[in-house]
Amino acid sequence: MTSALPGATTPVGAARPSAPGRWIARGLLVAVYLIAGVAHLASPGGFLAIVPSWVPQPVLVVAATGICELAGAIGLATTRFRWWAGVMLALYAVCVFPANVHHALAGVAIGGTRLGWGYHAPRLLFQPVIVWWALYAGAVIDWPFTTKGRPDRAGRPPLPVQDRVRPGSPQ
Repeated sequence: MTSALPGATTPVGAARPSAPGRWIARGLLVAVYLIAGVAHLASPGGFLAIVPSWVPQPVLVVAATGICELAGAIGLATTRFRWWAGVMLALYAVCVFPANVHHALAGVAIGGTRLGWGYHAPRLLFQPVIVWWALYAGAVIDWPFTTKGRPDRAGRPPLPVQDRVRPGSPQ
């Protein structure tokens, strides 16, 4: 069964080999989220310090974020769960953004050290890249590395097909 998506040439459920760039991006993101997940669980103090006061049960939230990071990294490393892991890690990056903003604006010290805007400005500006990175590594999007396909009548770009295993499709 082939895909009915515009510009799609890969059978639904079939995975193409990853391009080297996507493979590298995926491997780096898996490593980053594995390290961050372990850090959230093993040493939550620094993460607790940047949780905004309006977030309920910060200890539970920090532990949950560590578990999400580990699950996302593992999912991204698998073919079966890669697409969903990419989507969920992108959403995760959006959800933790308020903590990063709070860290910057409140001048929260971690381990007695206050990080200046030389750290915070690039970190905050990099957040959209992290969202894109998760989507790209999860093969949810190909942008900006593909020119295949054309936008539909509403101007939406075609859905990606490169090495994507769609949710619910057979392996």
